Amino acid sequence: MLQPPVSAPVPLSLTQRLAALHRLAVVIVLGFASGLPLALTGQAMQAWLSVEGIDVATIGFLSLVGLPYTFKFLWAPLMDRFDLPWLGRRRGWLVLTQLLMAGALLLLAATSPSQATRAFALLAVLVAFISASQDVVIDAYRTDLLAPQERGIGSSLNVLGYRLAMIVSGGVAFIWVDPTQGGGWTWPEVYRLMAALMAGAAVVSALCLPRLRTVPAPSSVARNDILGFMAVLAAVVVGYKLSDLFGLSIAQALLGPLLQQSSLPAALQGRWVELLALMLGIGLTLPLAAWAARRARFETLLGGLRSYFSMPGAGAFLALIVLYKLGDAFAGSLMTPFLIKSMAYGTAEIGVVNKVIGLWLTIGGALLGGLLMMRLGLWRSLLLFGLLQMLSNLGFWWLAVHGQGAMGGLTVPAFDWGFVKLAQTTPVDGGLLMVIAAENISGGMGTAAFVALLMSLCNQRFTATQYALLSAFASVGRVWVGPLAGVLAESIGWPSFFITSTVVALPALVMLWLLRDSVRALEVPLGAALDD
Repeated sequence: MLQPPVSAPVPLSLTQRLAALHRLAVVIVLGFASGLPLALTGQAMQAWLSVEGIDVATIGFLSLVGLPYTFKFLWAPLMDRFDLPWLGRRRGWLVLTQLLMAGALLLLAATSPSQATRAFALLAVLVAFISASQDVVIDAYRTDLLAPQERGIGSSLNVLGYRLAMIVSGGVAFIWVDPTQGGGWTWPEVYRLMAALMAGAAVVSALCLPRLRTVPAPSSVARNDILGFMAVLAAVVVGYKLSDLFGLSIAQALLGPLLQQSSLPAALQGRWVELLALMLGIGLTLPLAAWAARRARFETLLGGLRSYFSMPGAGAFLALIVLYKLGDAFAGSLMTPFLIKSMAYGTAEIGVVNKVIGLWLTIGGALLGGLLMMRLGLWRSLLLFGLLQMLSNLGFWWLAVHGQGAMGGLTVPAFDWGFVKLAQTTPVDGGLLMVIAAENISGGMGTAAFVALLMSLCNQRFTATQYALLSAFASVGRVWVGPLAGVLAESIGWPSFFITSTVVALPALVMLWLLRDSVRALEVPLGAALDD
């Protein structure tokens, strides 16, 4: 029996090819702008806190400054519903958030984490809020900009730009602040430089980004959306106040009798009580915010959520999104305190291995992941890369057990490139290099496939709302495991902690296997023509 002929891909004109290259170049630039602030409320901030003498459990709790990343879907609908004047859809919001970020980083640089811890934490939350808002716009812009067939390579290039930014803010910065090997900068000086880079990103966003195709905005009443957002914000404030007033006493009543029978020090017992109080507060605040959104008719939020949840398997996809990077986030949540405090590596060595070499390996992993996705498809890529991510966590267990020097090492010669230098030859531990290489390559591959999955699940009318919802669930691991990780690491020790992080990665692979048909349905056939 004769098979029908397969239509050949339509060749692209020179104009179409240049337009595609422009789109992909924009993705790299936006990835850089997105990645720059993340380390400044993550591992760079953890290093600053470690140098200031803040204990590991407290650093774990301060990871909660990243909470806006998990709640950004609450204000993302405003960025779907309203466009700022002059710059077109999405770009006005980009310029505004990047300018605000520059100002917030300047304020953070002027605040001491040891002498004004509460003010420092609040400013870090503000930086995270603005960063999360920028991510809402960047994710929506990228999803609207790229043709479906470009999403695999586009997600890889997004990781490229993202990780290049983290090399600057979370890698080169570690060398800058080293008093003997690097430039001897202070952390406030680093943060002021990052503020200048964000101001530069705002100029690029205003002048160089292409306008998006016109897409009808959600047909909701503007007044209801604004009032709805205010109602949700008020509900969050009420939930926070109630949790602050009653959370600790309820958690103490529930957990106190069990902890009194344990051998944990009193300080760690207090941390477990605080952790339960935090969970109770979230359990109160989220339903309260959902009720407020319904009562106030926050239609763009509700419409975006209805559109997503009308998709078959929507709830199962949310579970997969939470679980897929959970083991990776668990192992990496306290990597900097682990390497500085427990393993006694110097900041220059960490900057060279973990933040520079490691991040370049992540970029290589992301690009390799994008190329492999073109051959393997989305589902097989997610499964393979997820398995590699899980196995890479065992490297940290090995490092915690064997310590420095177990595999020899190498030396990085002194250099001075103007913007960064090493004053002396820097030893690099071979075990650290091996572990970081495995973790970053597998993590980069997993991230590339994961971003492609998120883009494939979005409806273009509600891109900001839906991508913010999905990426908020994706950030649950990075943000929420921080407090648990800090307490758990001090309670059971680092080797057991990293074994736990490996086990935590298993449910994602099980869920991915169960959803294999649904994920395959999202794949774009090879050879399909690109949109112009």
